[in-house]
Amino acid sequence: MATSPVETRGHRRASSSASGVLGATDLTEDHVLNLPKEAAKIGWKINTASSTLQEPDLLKKHLTTPPMKKIDLQLPTGLTITARNLKGVTFKDALDAIHKQYKKRADDELPEPYLAGFWHDEEDKGKAILRVALGANGPPTSSKKKGKGADKE
Repeated sequence: MATSPVETRGHRRASSSASGVLGATDLTEDHVLNLPKEAAKIGWKINTASSTLQEPDLLKKHLTTPPMKKIDLQLPTGLTITARNLKGVTFKDALDAIHKQYKKRADDELPEPYLAGFWHDEEDKGKAILRVALGANGPPTSSKKKGKGADKE
């Protein structure tokens, strides 16, 4: 009895996800989601595109270690947004998911229009949930940029 080609191939999407990237079911109580230090101080306006971030290199970095395929972002307003990427959720994926919810809102409609950062709460241990901190103030101004501009004059 011959086997059909469909039976021998296996599941087709196995190659679409990167190795080392965890799914929500792979996360256990032992896993701790570590965030890079840049996740605590972002200062991005949530109703603007992610490309307007002052540090464009940050967009390429994974949001968590180990990388996750899907992460729920809980905002202080009670809204939960899901960021997805089969190769691991990056900062760009998270910012784009937040922007999608707020892109049609005017500045005066948002009491806290700036993303202050992300953190993983102890009570969410073993879950792919990150808390989002919003703030009323934008990114801190750097004195280095002002100094370079003064030298060019």
